[in-house]
Amino acid sequence: MTPHSDEALYAKVSSAGPGAFWALGGPEGLQAGSAAGTDAAHTDAEAVHDVAGLAPVLALWPVIGCLVDRGELSLHTPLTAHGPTTHQLLTRGAADGLPGLVPFVEGLCGAPLADCAAELVWRPLGMTRTGSGPDGTLRAPLADLGRFLGHLLSPADHPVPRAWTAESLRIRTGELTPARGLLWHPGPYGVWSYGDGPSLFVSPRHSRWAALVPGPGDAGSAALRTAFREAVFAGDAAEAATVVRS
Repeated sequence: MTPHSDEALYAKVSSAGPGAFWALGGPEGLQAGSAAGTDAAHTDAEAVHDVAGLAPVLALWPVIGCLVDRGELSLHTPLTAHGPTTHQLLTRGAADGLPGLVPFVEGLCGAPLADCAAELVWRPLGMTRTGSGPDGTLRAPLADLGRFLGHLLSPADHPVPRAWTAESLRIRTGELTPARGLLWHPGPYGVWSYGDGPSLFVSPRHSRWAALVPGPGDAGSAALRTAFREAVFAGDAAEAATVVRS
């Protein structure tokens, strides 16, 4: 991004959520952030935040992808007799489907989910400061969230298989509403997202990712998430449309 667009983005996000922390980038890494251009930029990216609401997408989703890739889990096999399949649970809302998946996946891995994710995903990606605290709350810095999202846009096939990412970032619910991929939610501009508080956004179409951690009082703000998504991705969509028309 250019310095001017960095400033414009900062202004838009700050007006919607003055205390928010955010970062954006591509497969090559971080491009801009809430403290970009200041002496606090590195500190901002490395500050550890409560991201408990992102546990499904940071831990459960990639671990399932690894298990599917290794042939240890089938998306369309019921977890129990007459029970739902992994595919069905991943395309439901988090409160409806995911609690039943966690113990099932932990049984396959033989360890708590956070330990499985650390071994299979976080450590291979260099997410060394992501993990559960003494109270069990998942915490991570923006820098680690960027490492995770950048990997999803990269050509690398390990640790999260590219086929798993591609299969997840497409509509898997047919004509049903709301439309969903495998855990991820589709939105405007070819953007897929997850999270109602701390939120992750990824757009393979524009090769861009973004992460948002709301400030106090803004944790459930849909207006903040929408403003952030518009600020980060709408310009890319407009630029692409201009290129097509020309």
